[in-house]
Amino acid sequence: MKKYLSVFFVVLFLFSTIFAFKVTMVTDVGGLGDKSFNDGTWQGVLRARDELGVEIAVIQSSEQTDYLPNLSNAARDSDVVIAVGFMMTDVLFNVAPQFPDVYFVGIDIEPSPGQIVPSNVVCYVFNEHESSFPAGYLAAMMTKTGKVGFIGGVPVPAVTKYEAGYAAGVKVYNELHNEDVQVISGYANTFNDPALGKSLALTQMENGADIVFHASGPTGNGVIDAAKEKGSNLYDLPKNAPLEQIIDKYYELEKNYFAIGVDVDQDYMAPGYVLTSAMKRVDTAAFEGIQASMSVRTFESGVFRLGMKEDGVSITPMKYTRSMVPIRYFVEIEYLKKLIKEGKLIIPSDPSQIGSFEVPEITFPY
Repeated sequence: MKKYLSVFFVVLFLFSTIFAFKVTMVTDVGGLGDKSFNDGTWQGVLRARDELGVEIAVIQSSEQTDYLPNLSNAARDSDVVIAVGFMMTDVLFNVAPQFPDVYFVGIDIEPSPGQIVPSNVVCYVFNEHESSFPAGYLAAMMTKTGKVGFIGGVPVPAVTKYEAGYAAGVKVYNELHNEDVQVISGYANTFNDPALGKSLALTQMENGADIVFHASGPTGNGVIDAAKEKGSNLYDLPKNAPLEQIIDKYYELEKNYFAIGVDVDQDYMAPGYVLTSAMKRVDTAAFEGIQASMSVRTFESGVFRLGMKEDGVSITPMKYTRSMVPIRYFVEIEYLKKLIKEGKLIIPSDPSQIGSFEVPEITFPY
Protein backbone atom coordinates (compact mmCIF):
# COMPACT_ATOMS: atom_id res chain seq x y z
CA MET A 1 0.00 0.00 0.00
CA LYS A 2 2.82 2.39 0.90
CA LYS A 3 4.44 1.62 -2.44
CA TYR A 4 1.25 2.62 -4.32
CA LEU A 5 0.91 5.79 -2.26
CA SER A 6 4.49 6.75 -3.05
CA VAL A 7 3.90 6.24 -6.76
CA PHE A 8 0.67 8.26 -6.54
CA PHE A 9 2.37 11.24 -4.93
CA VAL A 10 5.25 11.14 -7.41
CA VAL A 11 2.78 11.15 -10.31
CA LEU A 12 0.80 13.96 -8.66
CA PHE A 13 3.97 16.01 -8.22
CA LEU A 14 5.00 15.48 -11.84
CA PHE A 15 1.51 16.35 -13.04
CA SER A 16 1.43 19.59 -11.04
CA THR A 17 4.92 20.50 -12.24
CA ILE A 18 4.20 19.82 -15.89
CA PHE A 19 0.83 21.53 -15.86
CA ALA A 20 1.59 24.43 -13.53
CA PHE A 21 -0.49 27.52 -14.26
CA LYS A 22 1.95 30.29 -15.08
CA VAL A 23 1.38 34.03 -14.88
CA THR A 24 3.90 36.50 -16.30
CA MET A 25 3.69 40.23 -15.69
CA VAL A 26 5.21 42.66 -18.21
CA THR A 27 5.99 45.98 -16.57
CA ASP A 28 5.71 49.45 -17.98
CA VAL A 29 8.94 51.42 -18.34
CA GLY A 30 8.87 52.39 -14.65
CA GLY A 31 9.57 48.76 -13.77
CA LEU A 32 9.45 47.11 -10.39
CA GLY A 33 10.60 49.44 -7.66
CA ASP A 34 8.62 52.38 -9.05
CA LYS A 35 6.65 52.54 -5.77
CA SER A 36 3.62 53.10 -7.99
CA PHE A 37 1.36 51.06 -10.26
CA ASN A 38 3.99 48.50 -11.35
CA ASP A 39 4.69 47.65 -7.72
CA GLY A 40 0.97 47.74 -6.95
CA THR A 41 0.13 45.33 -9.76
CA TRP A 42 2.93 43.02 -8.68
CA GLN A 43 1.36 42.82 -5.23
CA GLY A 44 -1.74 41.38 -6.87
CA VAL A 45 0.41 38.84 -8.73
CA LEU A 46 2.12 37.85 -5.48
CA ARG A 47 -1.29 37.43 -3.86
CA ALA A 48 -2.30 35.09 -6.71
CA ARG A 49 0.83 33.05 -6.10
CA ASP A 50 0.08 32.74 -2.39
CA GLU A 51 -3.68 32.18 -2.58
CA LEU A 52 -4.16 30.46 -5.93
CA GLY A 53 -0.87 28.55 -6.16
CA VAL A 54 0.11 29.89 -9.58
CA GLU A 55 3.67 30.10 -10.84
CA ILE A 56 4.74 33.69 -11.46
CA ALA A 57 7.38 35.59 -13.40
CA VAL A 58 8.07 39.16 -14.41
CA ILE A 59 9.60 40.72 -17.52
CA GLN A 60 10.70 44.33 -17.14
CA SER A 61 10.48 46.92 -19.89
CA SER A 62 13.18 49.59 -20.10
CA GLU A 63 11.66 51.47 -23.01
CA GLN A 64 8.50 51.36 -25.11
CA THR A 65 10.19 49.36 -27.87
CA ASP A 66 10.46 46.50 -25.35
CA TYR A 67 6.69 46.03 -25.19
CA LEU A 68 6.34 43.94 -28.36
CA PRO A 69 9.11 41.41 -27.67
CA ASN A 70 8.31 41.28 -23.95
CA LEU A 71 4.60 40.56 -24.43
CA SER A 72 5.34 38.04 -27.18
CA ASN A 73 7.97 36.20 -25.13
CA ALA A 74 5.71 36.17 -22.08
CA ALA A 75 2.83 34.71 -24.11
CA ARG A 76 4.99 31.88 -25.44
CA ASP A 77 5.71 30.70 -21.92
CA SER A 78 2.58 31.56 -19.91
CA ASP A 79 -1.10 30.86 -19.40
CA VAL A 80 -1.81 34.46 -18.40
CA VAL A 81 0.09 37.64 -19.29
CA ILE A 82 -0.40 40.81 -17.25
CA ALA A 83 0.23 43.96 -19.31
CA VAL A 84 0.77 47.07 -17.19
CA GLY A 85 0.16 50.61 -18.36
CA PHE A 86 -1.85 52.49 -20.98
CA MET A 87 1.20 52.94 -23.22
CA MET A 88 1.06 49.19 -23.92
CA THR A 89 -2.49 49.31 -25.33
CA ASP A 90 -1.86 49.08 -29.07
CA VAL A 91 0.88 46.48 -28.72
CA LEU A 92 -1.28 44.35 -26.43
CA PHE A 93 -4.23 44.41 -28.85
CA ASN A 94 -1.92 43.40 -31.71
CA VAL A 95 -0.09 40.62 -29.84
CA ALA A 96 -3.05 38.97 -28.08
CA PRO A 97 -4.79 37.60 -31.24
CA GLN A 98 -1.54 35.82 -32.15
CA PHE A 99 -1.83 33.74 -28.96
CA PRO A 100 -5.52 32.72 -28.77
CA ASP A 101 -4.88 30.11 -26.06
CA VAL A 102 -3.33 32.67 -23.69
CA TYR A 103 -5.33 35.09 -21.59
CA PHE A 104 -4.15 38.70 -21.28
CA VAL A 105 -5.02 41.05 -18.41
CA GLY A 106 -4.53 44.74 -19.16
CA ILE A 107 -4.07 47.02 -16.17
CA ASP A 108 -4.84 50.69 -16.86
CA ILE A 109 -5.45 49.76 -20.48
CA GLU A 110 -8.52 50.98 -22.36
CA PRO A 111 -9.28 50.72 -26.10
CA SER A 112 -9.42 53.84 -28.20
CA PRO A 113 -12.75 54.70 -29.86
CA GLY A 114 -13.46 52.05 -32.48
CA GLN A 115 -10.73 49.75 -31.18
CA ILE A 116 -11.98 46.21 -30.49
CA VAL A 117 -10.86 44.30 -27.41
CA PRO A 118 -9.63 40.83 -28.48
CA SER A 119 -11.66 37.91 -27.10
CA ASN A 120 -8.78 36.73 -24.91
CA VAL A 121 -8.16 40.13 -23.30
CA VAL A 122 -9.73 41.66 -20.21
CA CYS A 123 -8.92 45.25 -19.29
CA TYR A 124 -9.28 47.03 -15.98
CA VAL A 125 -9.51 50.80 -15.86
CA PHE A 126 -10.26 53.13 -12.99
CA ASN A 127 -12.17 56.27 -12.10
CA GLU A 128 -9.06 58.11 -11.01
CA HIS A 129 -11.06 61.32 -10.62
CA GLU A 130 -13.13 59.70 -7.87
CA SER A 131 -9.92 58.74 -6.07
CA SER A 132 -8.38 62.21 -6.24
CA PHE A 133 -11.59 64.03 -5.30
CA PRO A 134 -11.24 63.38 -1.53
CA ALA A 135 -7.52 64.20 -1.81
CA GLY A 136 -8.40 67.60 -3.28
CA TYR A 137 -11.05 68.20 -0.65
CA LEU A 138 -8.52 67.35 2.05
CA ALA A 139 -5.84 69.57 0.50
CA ALA A 140 -8.26 72.50 0.45
CA MET A 141 -9.10 71.90 4.09
CA MET A 142 -5.49 71.57 5.21
CA THR A 143 -3.73 74.33 3.26
CA LYS A 144 -2.52 77.30 5.29
CA THR A 145 -1.56 79.38 2.27
CA GLY A 146 -4.74 79.07 0.21
CA LYS A 147 -2.79 77.46 -2.64
CA VAL A 148 -2.29 73.78 -3.47
CA GLY A 149 -0.39 72.17 -6.33
CA PHE A 150 -0.74 69.38 -8.87
CA ILE A 151 2.07 67.83 -10.92
CA GLY A 152 1.25 65.33 -13.63
CA GLY A 153 3.52 63.10 -15.64
CA VAL A 154 2.39 62.75 -19.25
CA PRO A 155 -1.05 64.35 -19.82
CA VAL A 156 -2.90 61.16 -20.78
CA PRO A 157 -6.43 60.34 -19.51
CA ALA A 158 -5.23 58.25 -16.57
CA VAL A 159 -3.35 61.33 -15.33
CA THR A 160 -5.66 64.16 -16.35
CA LYS A 161 -8.54 62.40 -14.57
CA TYR A 162 -6.50 62.65 -11.37
CA GLU A 163 -6.06 66.36 -11.99
CA ALA A 164 -9.79 66.84 -12.64
CA GLY A 165 -10.89 65.03 -9.49
CA TYR A 166 -8.37 66.92 -7.38
CA ALA A 167 -9.53 70.29 -8.72
CA ALA A 168 -13.16 69.25 -8.23
CA GLY A 169 -12.45 68.36 -4.61
CA VAL A 170 -10.99 71.83 -4.06
CA LYS A 171 -13.95 73.46 -5.81
CA VAL A 172 -16.52 71.57 -3.73
CA TYR A 173 -14.68 72.48 -0.53
CA ASN A 174 -14.58 76.13 -1.57
CA GLU A 175 -18.28 76.12 -2.34
CA LEU A 176 -19.34 74.40 0.88
CA HIS A 177 -17.06 76.44 3.15
CA ASN A 178 -17.01 79.78 1.34
CA GLU A 179 -13.26 79.62 0.72
CA ASP A 180 -11.12 80.46 -2.31
CA VAL A 181 -8.32 77.87 -2.39
CA GLN A 182 -6.41 78.00 -5.69
CA VAL A 183 -4.84 75.11 -7.63
CA ILE A 184 -1.46 75.48 -9.36
CA SER A 185 -1.05 72.79 -12.05
CA GLY A 186 1.93 71.67 -14.09
CA TYR A 187 3.22 68.69 -16.09
CA ALA A 188 6.62 67.07 -16.22
CA ASN A 189 5.81 65.30 -19.54
CA THR A 190 7.67 62.25 -18.26
CA PHE A 191 7.12 59.54 -15.71
CA ASN A 192 10.78 58.80 -15.05
CA ASP A 193 12.52 61.95 -13.85
CA PRO A 194 12.40 62.36 -10.05
CA ALA A 195 14.82 65.29 -10.20
CA LEU A 196 12.45 67.18 -12.48
CA GLY A 197 9.52 66.27 -10.24
CA LYS A 198 11.34 67.72 -7.25
CA SER A 199 12.24 70.89 -9.14
CA LEU A 200 8.63 71.43 -10.26
CA ALA A 201 7.34 70.84 -6.74
CA LEU A 202 9.84 73.25 -5.19
CA THR A 203 8.81 75.88 -7.74
CA GLN A 204 5.13 75.43 -6.87
CA MET A 205 5.99 75.66 -3.19
CA GLU A 206 7.96 78.86 -3.76
CA ASN A 207 4.83 80.18 -5.48
CA GLY A 208 2.76 79.52 -2.40
CA ALA A 209 1.55 75.93 -2.59
CA ASP A 210 2.04 74.12 0.70
CA ILE A 211 0.45 70.85 -0.50
CA VAL A 212 1.35 69.24 -3.85
CA PHE A 213 -0.40 66.20 -5.34
CA HIS A 214 1.48 64.26 -7.96
CA ALA A 215 0.24 61.83 -10.58
CA SER A 216 3.54 61.20 -12.29
CA GLY A 217 4.89 57.74 -11.46
CA PRO A 218 8.56 57.72 -10.38
CA THR A 219 8.79 61.41 -11.31
CA GLY A 220 6.59 61.98 -8.29
CA ASN A 221 9.14 60.46 -5.97
CA GLY A 222 10.89 63.82 -6.35
CA VAL A 223 7.69 65.62 -5.33
CA ILE A 224 7.60 63.64 -2.11
CA ASP A 225 11.27 64.37 -1.52
CA ALA A 226 10.60 68.09 -2.02
CA ALA A 227 7.84 68.07 0.62
CA LYS A 228 10.07 66.24 3.05
CA GLU A 229 12.95 68.65 2.43
CA LYS A 230 10.82 71.77 2.78
CA GLY A 231 9.00 70.43 5.81
CA SER A 232 12.09 69.30 7.69
CA ASN A 233 13.76 72.65 6.98
CA LEU A 234 10.67 74.48 8.21
CA TYR A 235 10.70 72.44 11.41
CA ASP A 236 14.50 72.52 11.74
CA LEU A 237 14.43 68.74 12.05
CA PRO A 238 16.70 66.11 10.50
CA LYS A 239 15.14 64.22 7.60
CA ASN A 240 15.05 61.04 9.69
CA ALA A 241 13.26 62.70 12.62
CA PRO A 242 10.69 60.45 14.34
CA LEU A 243 7.05 60.99 13.46
CA GLU A 244 6.25 62.17 17.00
CA GLN A 245 8.57 65.15 16.57
CA ILE A 246 7.05 66.04 13.21
CA ILE A 247 3.54 65.98 14.66
CA ASP A 248 4.62 68.08 17.65
CA LYS A 249 6.16 70.65 15.31
CA TYR A 250 3.02 70.72 13.19
CA TYR A 251 0.91 71.65 16.19
CA GLU A 252 3.52 74.13 17.40
CA LEU A 253 3.81 76.00 14.06
CA GLU A 254 0.39 75.07 12.67
CA LYS A 255 1.78 74.54 9.17
CA ASN A 256 3.75 72.08 7.09
CA TYR A 257 4.64 71.13 3.52
CA PHE A 258 2.82 68.04 2.32
CA ALA A 259 2.91 65.83 -0.75
CA ILE A 260 -0.01 63.65 -1.81
CA GLY A 261 0.93 60.30 -3.33
CA VAL A 262 -0.73 58.38 -6.14
CA ASP A 263 -1.79 54.94 -7.42
CA VAL A 264 -0.69 53.02 -4.31
CA ASP A 265 -0.16 53.87 -0.65
CA GLN A 266 2.91 56.11 -0.74
CA ASP A 267 2.40 57.55 2.76
CA TYR A 268 5.30 55.47 4.11
CA MET A 269 7.79 57.16 1.78
CA ALA A 270 7.93 60.25 4.00
CA PRO A 271 5.85 59.73 7.15
CA GLY A 272 4.41 63.03 8.33
CA TYR A 273 5.10 64.76 5.02
CA VAL A 274 2.84 62.68 2.74
CA LEU A 275 -0.66 63.75 3.70
CA THR A 276 -2.42 60.87 1.94
CA SER A 277 -2.34 58.98 -1.37
CA ALA A 278 -5.02 58.70 -4.04
CA MET A 279 -5.10 55.00 -4.79
CA LYS A 280 -6.51 52.79 -7.50
CA ARG A 281 -6.61 49.12 -6.60
CA VAL A 282 -4.41 47.75 -9.35
CA ASP A 283 -3.49 44.91 -6.99
CA THR A 284 -7.12 43.80 -6.72
CA ALA A 285 -7.60 44.11 -10.48
CA ALA A 286 -4.54 41.96 -11.19
CA PHE A 287 -5.63 39.28 -8.73
CA GLU A 288 -9.20 39.19 -10.03
CA GLY A 289 -7.99 39.04 -13.62
CA ILE A 290 -5.73 36.08 -12.85
CA GLN A 291 -8.42 34.30 -10.88
CA ALA A 292 -10.99 34.71 -13.68
CA SER A 293 -8.46 33.51 -16.26
CA MET A 294 -7.97 30.18 -14.51
CA SER A 295 -11.21 28.88 -16.01
CA VAL A 296 -12.81 29.40 -19.40
CA ARG A 297 -16.14 29.53 -17.55
CA THR A 298 -15.16 32.55 -15.46
CA PHE A 299 -13.10 34.53 -17.96
CA GLU A 300 -14.93 37.41 -19.59
CA SER A 301 -13.24 39.66 -22.10
CA GLY A 302 -13.91 43.37 -22.32
CA VAL A 303 -13.34 46.45 -20.19
CA PHE A 304 -14.19 46.68 -16.50
CA ARG A 305 -14.25 50.10 -14.87
CA LEU A 306 -13.62 50.31 -11.14
CA GLY A 307 -14.68 53.39 -9.22
CA MET A 308 -15.64 54.36 -5.72
CA LYS A 309 -18.87 52.35 -5.91
CA GLU A 310 -16.89 49.19 -6.71
CA ASP A 311 -14.27 49.96 -4.03
CA GLY A 312 -11.78 50.21 -6.85
CA VAL A 313 -10.44 53.63 -5.80
CA SER A 314 -9.86 55.31 -2.46
CA ILE A 315 -7.46 57.36 -0.42
CA THR A 316 -5.26 55.83 2.24
CA PRO A 317 -6.19 55.39 5.92
CA MET A 318 -3.61 58.15 6.60
CA LYS A 319 -1.70 56.12 9.14
CA TYR A 320 0.92 58.81 9.79
CA THR A 321 -1.06 62.04 9.39
CA ARG A 322 -4.53 61.19 10.68
CA SER A 323 -3.95 63.00 13.98
CA MET A 324 -3.15 66.23 12.10
CA VAL A 325 -6.48 66.31 10.27
CA PRO A 326 -9.70 67.80 11.72
CA ILE A 327 -12.32 65.16 12.54
CA ARG A 328 -14.87 67.02 10.43
CA TYR A 329 -12.93 66.12 7.28
CA PHE A 330 -13.55 62.41 7.81
CA VAL A 331 -17.21 63.05 8.61
CA GLU A 332 -17.76 65.26 5.57
CA ILE A 333 -15.88 63.08 3.11
CA GLU A 334 -17.80 59.97 4.16
CA TYR A 335 -21.02 61.76 3.31
CA LEU A 336 -19.62 63.00 -0.01
CA LYS A 337 -18.46 59.46 -0.85
CA LYS A 338 -22.00 58.26 -0.18
CA LEU A 339 -23.33 60.83 -2.65
CA ILE A 340 -20.78 59.72 -5.27
CA LYS A 341 -21.72 56.06 -4.87
CA GLU A 342 -25.40 56.96 -5.19
CA GLY A 343 -24.75 58.98 -8.34
CA LYS A 344 -25.88 62.21 -6.72
CA LEU A 345 -22.43 63.82 -6.97
CA ILE A 346 -20.81 63.34 -10.36
CA ILE A 347 -17.10 64.16 -10.36
CA PRO A 348 -15.71 65.69 -13.60
CA SER A 349 -13.23 63.45 -15.37
CA ASP A 350 -11.50 66.12 -17.46
CA PRO A 351 -9.84 69.34 -16.27
CA SER A 352 -11.65 71.27 -19.02
CA GLN A 353 -14.94 70.49 -17.25
CA ILE A 354 -14.01 72.14 -13.95
CA GLY A 355 -15.06 75.63 -15.01
CA SER A 356 -18.59 74.48 -15.89
CA PHE A 357 -18.83 72.01 -13.00
CA GLU A 358 -21.74 73.08 -10.83
CA VAL A 359 -21.58 71.90 -7.25
CA PRO A 360 -24.98 70.49 -6.29
CA GLU A 361 -26.69 71.69 -3.17
CA ILE A 362 -25.20 69.67 -0.34
CA THR A 363 -26.24 69.81 3.29
CA PHE A 364 -24.35 67.64 5.74
CA PRO A 365 -26.85 65.77 7.95
CA TYR A 366 -24.91 66.39 11.15
